[in-house]
Amino acid sequence: MAATVIPRSAGSSSSTSGSVRLGVYLVLATWFLLVVILGVGGIFIGHQGEPPIAIGLGIAIPLLSFFAWLKFSPALRRFVIALDPRFVVAMQAWRWGGLGFLFLYAHNVLPAAFALPAGSGDMAIGISAPWILAALLRQPDFATSAAFARWNVLGIIDLIVAISLGTLLATLATGAPGEISTAPMASLPLLLIPVFFVPLFLMLHAIMLMQRREKIRDRA
Repeated sequence: MAATVIPRSAGSSSSTSGSVRLGVYLVLATWFLLVVILGVGGIFIGHQGEPPIAIGLGIAIPLLSFFAWLKFSPALRRFVIALDPRFVVAMQAWRWGGLGFLFLYAHNVLPAAFALPAGSGDMAIGISAPWILAALLRQPDFATSAAFARWNVLGIIDLIVAISLGTLLATLATGAPGEISTAPMASLPLLLIPVFFVPLFLMLHAIMLMQRREKIRDRA
C-alpha cells in the first residue's frame, strides 16, 4: 500500500518558526526577571571563603537548559541555525562594556586579579566584533573560516577564565578589613553579568559554531 507524503506548507513552517521565536523571547524575559527577583532577595550572596555555589548554579542551569532544549527540539535547532550570523556577531559587541570592570578596579570595588583579565578579555571580543561583522558583510563564507571559529573559541575561553577567576577569588576571600573581593558580583546590578549575560554570550558563541558546522556540511 503506497503511502502519501504531504509536504509541510510554507505557512505551517512560518507558524512554527514564529512560535519558537515567541517562546525564546518569553524564556529570555522570564530568565531576566527571575534573576532580578532572586538578586533582590539576596539569594546569590554567599559566605566569605566559600565557593559561590548559587552563582555557579545560576550559570550552569540556563546553559544546561539551553542545550537540553536544543537536543530535544528540532524546531529550536532550525531556529538558531537560521539566525543571521551577522546579528549574532553584533550582539557580542556589547562586551566592550568590560571596560566597566577596569573602572570598578580603579575605584577599589573589584580586585585586580579578577577585573583586569575579565575586563580586558571582554573588551577584546567586543572591540573585534565589528571587524568580524565587516568580514561577514564582505564575504558571507567567512562564517565557515578557521578565523571565525578561533574568534568564537577565544570568546568562550575569556568567559570561562572570568568565571574560574571569580570562583577562585571568592573561595580564597578572608573577609579581612579593607579586603577587596568579588563579593559585589553577587549583588545587583553586577549580578546580571555572571548569571545572565555570561550564559547568554556563551549560548551565542555556541550558536555561531553550530552555524559554521552546518554551513560546512551543506557546502560539502
